[in-house]
Amino acid sequence: MGLRKRKSAEAIKEARKTQYGAVLRNVPSSPRKMRLVVDMIRGQEAFKALGILKFSNKEASRKVEKLLRSAIANWEQKNERKAEAGELYVKTVFVDAAPMLKRMRPAPQGRGYRIRKRSNHVTIYVDTKVNNND
Repeated sequence: MGLRKRKSAEAIKEARKTQYGAVLRNVPSSPRKMRLVVDMIRGQEAFKALGILKFSNKEASRKVEKLLRSAIANWEQKNERKAEAGELYVKTVFVDAAPMLKRMRPAPQGRGYRIRKRSNHVTIYVDTKVNNND
């Protein structure tokens, strides 16, 4: 690895030390359905977002709620203290497509219809309001 790449790799490593988040991989629901839930909490205060997810009637909100709790716990673990209400907010959250299961379904006249069972990856980062002003 050249000097330029090594320096940029070290800079990325240092930046990741100050990021607090969690990743949920291979969720068996379509990314489109998951994005509807994720859009509700983007930029919200963390504990308010937990309330939104808890009372949402979408199935994907249960998984995102658990993921957000994990991200908050990761923040608490790295900072060695409990998060206070109003301190944390959802900095970044995004949904990526995961590998698709492809199946065939019998159709009339000897044909086959494709079934694509989609899945997704969800990534969430939390941060403090103090760091936002810097």
